[in-house]
Amino acid sequence: MSIADRIRNLRKARGISQEEFADQIGVSRQAVSKWESEQSTPDIDKIILISDFFGVTTDYLLKGVEPQPQETRRKPDAVIFSIIGTALNIIGVIAAIWIWYEQRRPLAAAVGLILMTVGCVIFAIGQSVGDSETKAKAKKQFWVMNVWTLPFIPFSMIINVTVRLFLLGRRYIGVLVPSFLFGNPFAIYGLLWLVYVVICVIVDIMIIKSISLIKNKPG
Repeated sequence: MSIADRIRNLRKARGISQEEFADQIGVSRQAVSKWESEQSTPDIDKIILISDFFGVTTDYLLKGVEPQPQETRRKPDAVIFSIIGTALNIIGVIAAIWIWYEQRRPLAAAVGLILMTVGCVIFAIGQSVGDSETKAKAKKQFWVMNVWTLPFIPFSMIINVTVRLFLLGRRYIGVLVPSFLFGNPFAIYGLLWLVYVVICVIVDIMIIKSISLIKNKPG
């Protein structure tokens, strides 16, 4: 393909006439006609104007050399961030419970909450910088799993205080325990676990259904 063919094809692809093209680059229609019929060749300054007008390189106009596509750097998989965040959340819950029952240290809940905060931050980073094609899957995996982990420590502390103060009438010593207390009556202890499991299952079902509705939504 000659330079004349390339100019003609670019003009036709743009959907403009020879006269309109000539007006855009400041030449006569006859000049454009001669270029396209190979009676003459554009000067170098006109080559530059033509390449700018059509958004192509001068190498393409003169030699037909297509520009090499730039290699795009693939973004990281958001699922990896979700897995790491979930792992930290699980470790946070386990660490908090272990520290409390082994050492009875008040900082048990704080350690767990700090680890879980880091886990959530890592997940959020994945949603920000991760590959858009993996974000939805990562979000689903994270929330379906962490519905069980994230509320556990806060829920346990609130329930323990409430049960001991209002149901059992006991004075609370001020230590926030990151798990349901074994000291609670067996019926209450079992009921707490049942309520927690039921709530988590219901929320999981709602999350899965909402994601399915978004996927099946037309458009």
